[in-house]
Amino acid sequence: MADGVRWLDDAERAAWTGYRQMKRALDARVASELTADSGLSEPDYDVLSLLNDSAAPRWCIKDLGTRLLWSPSRTSHHLARMASRGLIDRFPCETDARGTDISLTATGRRAIETAAPAHVESVRRHFIDQLTPTDLADLARITSKVTAHLRSLGQQ
Repeated sequence: MADGVRWLDDAERAAWTGYRQMKRALDARVASELTADSGLSEPDYDVLSLLNDSAAPRWCIKDLGTRLLWSPSRTSHHLARMASRGLIDRFPCETDARGTDISLTATGRRAIETAAPAHVESVRRHFIDQLTPTDLADLARITSKVTAHLRSLGQQ
C-alpha cells in the first residue's frame, strides 16, 4: 500500500472478476434468447416492460431515461426507433412545452406480452434456477446494499 492504492486481495479480485464475467455472459445469453424468441432487443424489452408495468399511461422521456440510466441522446434515439416500429407513441408533454411523453401502443403491448413468458423462462433457466433460496436472499441483500450506496451518490 505504499502507493496509496487499496489493491484488491485474492478473494476480492475473485469476487469482482467473477461478477463481471457472470454479468457479461448472462446478459449476452439472455439478450440473445430474447432477440431470437421475440425480435426485441434488451433495451426494447426494458422500455416496453416499464411502460406495461406502470400505472401511468404516459411517461416523460426524460424520466424514462433517468430510470433506465440512459443518456438523453441514447433515450431519444432508441425511442425514435421504437416509435418507427409502432411499439410506442410520442406526444408533446402536457407539463413541459419542451418535453415529450411516450406511451405503449397496442403493438407494443402485444410485443411485451408475447416476449415476456420466454424471457422469464430464460432468466429462470440461466439465473434463478442456478441459485438456492439462500443464494437469492444473499444476492437481494447485496444488490440492495450496493444500489443504496450508488443512489446516495446521486446515481439511480
